[in-house]
Formats: sequence, C-alpha cells, structure tokens
Amino acid sequence: MKNALSLACMSLAGILLSTSGFSQNSAPYNPDGNGDGMIGVTDLQDFLSTYGLAFEATASTWSCGESMTYAGVDYSTVQIGDQCWFAENLRTTTYLNGEAIPQNLSDGDWSSTTSGAMTFYNDGPAYGGLYNWYAVEDARGLCPSGWHVPTDEEWTMLIDHLGGEFVAGSQMKTNYGWFNDGNGTNSSGFSGLPGGLRASDGYFFNAGSFGNWWSSSPSGSDAWGRGLDYGYETVDRYSLNLRYGFSVRCVRDAE
Repeated sequence: MKNALSLACMSLAGILLSTSGFSQNSAPYNPDGNGDGMIGVTDLQDFLSTYGLAFEATASTWSCGESMTYAGVDYSTVQIGDQCWFAENLRTTTYLNGEAIPQNLSDGDWSSTTSGAMTFYNDGPAYGGLYNWYAVEDARGLCPSGWHVPTDEEWTMLIDHLGGEFVAGSQMKTNYGWFNDGNGTNSSGFSGLPGGLRASDGYFFNAGSFGNWWSSSPSGSDAWGRGLDYGYETVDRYSLNLRYGFSVRCVRDAE
C-alpha cells in the first residue's frame, strides 16, 4: 500500500511539474521533501506549497440544456430566465444518499404516514413519481447534488418570467397528452405533463387532466404547490396537506 501511494504521489508530482513550465535547468528538485525515504502525501503537499497548483483547474463542461443522469435515470434540462430546471418530472426511488424511499404503500398507510413516501400513478412511470411532502423536506435530499426542489418563491420567479400566472400555464404545458385537447404550446420548454396526484387518503386522481408540483416551502401545517389544468392557461397556487402525492421538479442551485 505504501509503495502504491508513493508511486501515485510521484506520478502526480511528475504531471504537475510537466504542466507547470518547471525548468529542468533549475536546481534539482528532491521529491522526498521530509527525508523519510518515502514519497508520500506530505511530500506532495510540500511540493504544492512551494510551486503552487501546476495546472489550471477547469470547470465542468456541462451546461444547462444538456441531459444529466441521476440515480441511473437521464433527465433533460432547460434554461428558463435565470433558472435551470429539470424538463421532466423526477422519478427517483431513492434519496440522494442512496437510501430507498418507501413506495407501494396501501391507501391506509399512505393516509397515516408522517415520513417520506412515493408512488407511480397506477404503478406506471409515464408521468414520473408522485411524492408526499415529507419526502420533499427529508434531509437526505430528493434532488441530485447541486439541485433542489424549488421554493415557492422560485416557482413565482419562473411564472413571472413567462408573463404571470394568467398566461404562463399554456407555455408550461406539453403540446400533447392533455384531456379534451387542453394541450399547451410548451414554448418555455418546461414540458409540464398531466401527472395527476395521489390524495391524502391514498386515492389517485386526475392523470391526463391536471399536473401538480410541490414546492419546498411550508404553509402553516401544509405546503405550497403549483398546478396546471387542462382547461385553462393559468398556473394555480395552493396550500395542501403534506400527505398529498405530487410531481416534483428540480432546479439548479444558484451560482
């Protein structure tokens, strides 16, 4: 193990030297800085302290609008104003730390639980997952690192950017899949689907007619959500019981 560590440190030091413009005509550099007969982490730290970071650290080349993978699932993203959003509903069955989110709860268990749970509408993933608000607020995290469930204020920012609550709905709805030809234009790229909901009593409602999304903001003993309706161009804002199962979107952390 020590030999492997020494080799790794020597290799990294060599890379740093080769990319730093370090002159071979300079005074010889002794990589065993502390003289213990081994080249280890301490020696590498001494090297960096002396010569600085020898290569330019570059940021990730990922940019909003490209897909990203979370928990084995690819998600499309979209830039809307100053915000970067998932362009599809979350469908993870695990928290960010890898622990499973309880699912397939009976109606009775769903209506009584006070901890995170999720389900798929009629056990199908077409609309993404439906999550109660206990899962949204769980400290283990529902969205990937660098992302979060939007606050009520962040939902308002999105809607205001699209012209306000009375007209934004049409721009947020997909141009397919809504009941009675209630499709939108999806000009925003948000791609809102009519995923329905699971009510606090455990029953499923309104797939094809309504789309509902949680915010991360509490409202007294309830929490704020947003909704799209097949028959209207508006975006609804409402405060509902924490046991409701709604769709979830992720928005990127502000830089």
